[in-house]
Amino acid sequence: MGFVKEFKEFAIKGNAFDLAVGVIIGGAFGKIVTSVVDDLIMPLVGAVIGKPDFSSLYLVLSDPNNGVKPGMVLENAKKVDGASIFAYGNFLTVGINFLLLAFVVFLMVKMINKMKKTEAEAPAAPTADQQLLTEIRDLLKSKNNI
Repeated sequence: MGFVKEFKEFAIKGNAFDLAVGVIIGGAFGKIVTSVVDDLIMPLVGAVIGKPDFSSLYLVLSDPNNGVKPGMVLENAKKVDGASIFAYGNFLTVGINFLLLAFVVFLMVKMINKMKKTEAEAPAAPTADQQLLTEIRDLLKSKNNI
């Protein structure tokens, strides 16, 4: 019975439950950020600089049989026997996507922090008890000054 109780306390209390909620929310948030980058930002980047997919860019390091022709698709160039291909394009695409994703997350965190700061700065309205005590204090002050 002790093991079941201990597991129940672990699963329900403390960090395990908070971690599970964080993972679930993080997964959903990840989909939102991915959509923002893929559906909103990358088309704008593509409109400004052209095709944003650099994954087909490569450099021929060595080709002893001269089988790689200029303008050949990367997949076909990799199939040429003896050719050594430096495929840097996919790395560029992933790097640009990462930078854009990090920038979007930064802007979202900055916006959320600004909203939190605005909420924290707004003073809370006094409760009914506090208002009553203030009135009593003011009455006592006015009686002592008479």
